Amino acid sequence: MNRRTYLGAVCTAGVAATAGCGAVRREETLSDPTVNVDGPGRKTIVFSSDGGEVGHFGVDGSVESGRIDLSTEIWHRSGTRVESVRLRLWMPGAATESPAKVAVVSPVEGDSSPPPSVTLSTPERNLGTVIEVTDLDDLADETISTLALVVIPRSEAATTLNVHATIDLSGGGLPSKTFTLDGRLQLAYPELTAQ
Repeated sequence: MNRRTYLGAVCTAGVAATAGCGAVRREETLSDPTVNVDGPGRKTIVFSSDGGEVGHFGVDGSVESGRIDLSTEIWHRSGTRVESVRLRLWMPGAATESPAKVAVVSPVEGDSSPPPSVTLSTPERNLGTVIEVTDLDDLADETISTLALVVIPRSEAATTLNVHATIDLSGGGLPSKTFTLDGRLQLAYPELTAQ
């Protein structure tokens, strides 16, 4: 056997295999989360893959002066980064004729970077208000618990709040794996009728 030919073939195969490794990327959508009830007006949806938790999204809400004050928390596995967060909020009791007003109260901020991009919009074919957070910079690597919201119902019939969360994560080992966490939770605030 010609030694040069053999070594050339082995090296070429090794270079091709190494070049291909950078392009391998796996994507996984997790859309069947476990729902944990943490107390009145408090719920968390937990996303898991291969027997381990990838991330969770929690909402803690309370009623004050006829409005719902919400704090949120997004936790994700070490080694992953939050690329974007999309929340859609609506109150099904009066979502079409008297949609609730939604506002972002506290800025989403990291320690040293400029604040991320936050947009609010009303979807054309869906109910509610959409909040999108992108360009998270140094916040992308940590637990995000600085996003606070206010929801003001515009109908006495509206006492239930739906929150649909879509969170895109990157990273997650070799080969690189990306996750889309997609889930919904429903919170009841019967005390709104007493306000």
